[in-house]
Amino acid sequence: MKSLLNRRSVLAGPSHLVHDTRTSARGPASPDDKQEAALAAAADAAGADAAAPSSPPRPARPVTALRPVPVVPSQVSVRGVQIADTAEVDWLADEEALTPFRVFRSFAYSVSLLFHAKELAYYVALYQDGSLWRALKAADLEAAEAAFHHFEEQATRLSDGETRRAQLEAQNEQLARMIARSEAQAERLRSELQRRGAQEQAVTNRQHQVRKDVSQLEAQRVAAQAHLNKTHRQIHQLNLTSNEAIPHLPTR
Repeated sequence: MKSLLNRRSVLAGPSHLVHDTRTSARGPASPDDKQEAALAAAADAAGADAAAPSSPPRPARPVTALRPVPVVPSQVSVRGVQIADTAEVDWLADEEALTPFRVFRSFAYSVSLLFHAKELAYYVALYQDGSLWRALKAADLEAAEAAFHHFEEQATRLSDGETRRAQLEAQNEQLARMIARSEAQAERLRSELQRRGAQEQAVTNRQHQVRKDVSQLEAQRVAAQAHLNKTHRQIHQLNLTSNEAIPHLPTR
């Protein structure tokens, strides 16, 4: 029986052997203690063989701790730059303790590089509609200028939509003015065409009336000429008749 248990414990592998610290603390183990240890190891090996899956267990993966998201984007990773207290920056501005070195403005967004002479510190502030939104503090001018350029690019990106809106509004207003001028010009051309058409119709009517009057006058002239010719013939005939009544007088 003992040899069978020892054989199973050997087949189970050395990773399943259990070392009893209490036995080692008491000194050399007795035969009974060795038998109990062998039985316990065999039982543990049998339970492990029954419960172990076909593939080795995967080691537990460590859980990554969540990091807080900074207010300022991670691109501002300049040495010597830290997040400033906006209330402190507002208070220093109210006290007129800050000297502006750089100012950038794009629509509702503005960026200021401010110098605090008393502490030899620099502040970079991002404003929206005149209200302080974000602020950074730098110990030297080079780091402050890097933060200023970052805020400048951010303000430019934020105002891209407003830039496009202003351009579209101006283009739409220009198109509206061009449409108004074009419609006014078209209306003038229509009025001119209507006036010209009316004048041409008046000229046509006048020419027609003149031709009609000329025809009537020509007919009247022909009739009058015929009447005059007839009258002349009558006068001539009357003259002949009158001359026949004159007596024949001898000539001297």
